[in-house]
Amino acid sequence: MAMKLYCFGESGHSYKAALAMTLAGVDWEPVWVDFFRGGARSPEFLAVNEMGECPVLVDGDVTLAQSGVILDYLTEKTGKFGGSTPDGRREVLRWVLWDNHKFSSQIGMLRFQMNFLPAEKRSADVVAFIAGRVKSAFKTLETHLQGRDWIVGDALTNADLSCCSYLFYTEDFGFDRSEYPNIDRWLDNISALPGWKHPYELMRRALPDA
Repeated sequence: MAMKLYCFGESGHSYKAALAMTLAGVDWEPVWVDFFRGGARSPEFLAVNEMGECPVLVDGDVTLAQSGVILDYLTEKTGKFGGSTPDGRREVLRWVLWDNHKFSSQIGMLRFQMNFLPAEKRSADVVAFIAGRVKSAFKTLETHLQGRDWIVGDALTNADLSCCSYLFYTEDFGFDRSEYPNIDRWLDNISALPGWKHPYELMRRALPDA
């Protein structure tokens, strides 16, 4: 039976899970959530995930929310992307937690402010504050990737899958790949993997194409 992923195309956190399953060869299907019209706050969705967030993975009797937890579960199921040693697994977890706190969370808020929030509701001060945090996080990742093909070890792990997700979107959030040569090279490594797909190829968008 195929796993089900409650998701929508604009969700970078959903893309982490969708890309992991795709690259691992897992049988899965997307369940579209009409996020921008309140789909994640409906009683039906809240019965699936009380947090009112995407993604949610349903695998038979198992229901999981939060992308980092889902990535860890997929590693348990497939044996892939978790790090090959105890030290490696802890290092992967370190970067997944950093990403969720310092990187994807900040990029997600900035991208939402700049692209999906109506202009009259945007705050220049909020945008500037988040942009500063994002710039600092980019510096951390750029420095770490110097001389490395992958964030941890010598192959793709959940650290890469977690940190890369928002960086393949084309909506503007102040990210110019040419300013970060190590990140640019790393993203090329990921998109060159057999089976890689852009988030909008894997999941239906909640907003129409611009």
